[in-house]
Formats: sequence, structure tokens, C-alpha cells
Amino acid sequence: MPTYHVELFEGRTIEQKRKLVEEVTRVTCETLGCSASAVDIIITDIKRENWATAGELWADKK
Repeated sequence: MPTYHVELFEGRTIEQKRKLVEEVTRVTCETLGCSASAVDIIITDIKRENWATAGELWADKK
């Protein structure tokens, strides 16, 4: 059923990612009334040099 695409700056631990997917899955199941096996979550780690906001790369932010 639902598929989530999550983009994060690289550097999060596997424990942080594990907690994130557990909580997103739990809330999705509670809200939509679906089973956990219906929830897909795709996490993409992004380097700060590949993400910009307001015309500035995050790698250049201080």
C-alpha cells in the first residue's frame, strides 16, 4: 500500500534509521488501518555536496 521515500543527509546510524522506519510504519498502520507488511520505506542517503537550499550547497554552510 503506502511507499515512503525518505531523503536524509548521510551520517545517520543504522539504529536511527531502524527507529525511524519502526515509527513511520507504526503510525501508518494506526492511521490507515493496514498491516505492517503493506508499508514500504526507501531511505536515500544524500551527501551535503549534492543538496542545496536557497542557492547554497549544504556542504558550504557553516
